[in-house]
Amino acid sequence: MPRETLDSKLTQIQDEIYLLGSMVEQAVLDATNTLKTRDLKEAKRIYEEDTVINEKRFALENAIIILLATQQPFARDLRLLAAMLLVVNELERMADYAKGIAKINIKIGKSDIAIPVRDFQKMAEQSVSMLHRGLDAFLKQNPNQAAAIPQEDDIVDDLYTKIYHETIQYAIANPSQMDEANDILWIAHNLERFADRVTNICERTIFITTGELMEMSSNDDEGDVSDS
Repeated sequence: MPRETLDSKLTQIQDEIYLLGSMVEQAVLDATNTLKTRDLKEAKRIYEEDTVINEKRFALENAIIILLATQQPFARDLRLLAAMLLVVNELERMADYAKGIAKINIKIGKSDIAIPVRDFQKMAEQSVSMLHRGLDAFLKQNPNQAAAIPQEDDIVDDLYTKIYHETIQYAIANPSQMDEANDILWIAHNLERFADRVTNICERTIFITTGELMEMSSNDDEGDVSDS
């Protein structure tokens, strides 16, 4: 395959990854919003449409594997394709978190459990912002932009901690709603893990440009990452 054709195929896959990311972003925002509206019909739609994201993930994986098998790429191209496989998988798992939130909303139904909607929306908005910029860094192969994003995970973690303590106190005061309180904690857990997976995408961005696999966290020192 000529270089121009390979580049064209890579661009097509990158465009589809961006589209998949947009679908995931919308899914988690919609799922979180249903906690406010208590719209069970909308929650069921989100839950069922996860199959569309799954199908897109498998189609992308197939396209990437075909390029790996037929082109036997080296160096940066190989790293890019390997990273794409991981990113597609991460996006599908993020969509599962949105599906999980919708499922919990359906389970809770019209219960009068106190849901910390505003904090959940803040978690979702921050996580989606991180994902949007993380994918932008990945697709542009910008390691410095990618290195800065995990620092923001502290915002999501702080909200998770706040919700956790408030929900535990609520459960102690309202033991008859222990199961519902546990569901609230699972929603917080899903949103917290959503943000964690953005860090994985940022790690792969750095891997593409440097060939170095480095584990990042919100406590890592922020700094430039040079290309090599």
